[in-house]
Amino acid sequence: MSKPLSTSAAYWRGVRESAPLLMVIAPFGMLFGIVSSDAGLNLLETMSLSALVLAGAAQFTVVQLVSEQAPTLVVIATALAVNMRLAMYSAALTPWLGRTPWWMRGIVAYTLVDQSFAMCTTLYARYPDLTIRTRLAYYFGVSTNACVPWVVVTWIGATMGEAIPPWMALDFALPITFLALIGPMLQTLPHVVAALVSVAGALVLSGVPYNIGLLIAAGLAMFAGAQTEQWLERRRAQ
Repeated sequence: MSKPLSTSAAYWRGVRESAPLLMVIAPFGMLFGIVSSDAGLNLLETMSLSALVLAGAAQFTVVQLVSEQAPTLVVIATALAVNMRLAMYSAALTPWLGRTPWWMRGIVAYTLVDQSFAMCTTLYARYPDLTIRTRLAYYFGVSTNACVPWVVVTWIGATMGEAIPPWMALDFALPITFLALIGPMLQTLPHVVAALVSVAGALVLSGVPYNIGLLIAAGLAMFAGAQTEQWLERRRAQ
């Protein structure tokens, strides 16, 4: 970066660099609208879930469990477990945005999604001398493309789902999104171990009712990653 960015320039840079996300967000959000309608949710319930939760993986999980008539406690616990990564994202953003006012941190927390976290932390690490205002401007530029279209395309999917031909196969967006996000993060052995354990655990426990196997797999993955990190630290100390 040859010269400091103004807040306006940082915002529009975030909008410009996150524009390719729309190619995944659009089919992903439309698919959620279709699935939630098929599961029996009315338009108000679908849009409320999309706007308030603002997290695709958790929303799909909630809709599936509701359609299976899972207990409310199981639905809430599973959704929180799926979104647990956002708490870790928040902790990782604290060194960069932690000195902002509490109400601004609340807005950042509400709009925080996988894509905005990945793009923003990459830019912040590359340019550590950016001001907080500039970091926030870039963050909200990315969030403009990551969050606003999500609600819009959910409405399109919920209202026009039957008009979308099956050959479009909108469900391709879900695995591609998470593969693209997870791949670059597998840079250390603990990350790789945690990913492998989570995959193996999810497959082995796939028959557990109400997707509780995902909760168990997530816990096993975090434990395996932490143990691997401790093992590496002991080796370094020796």
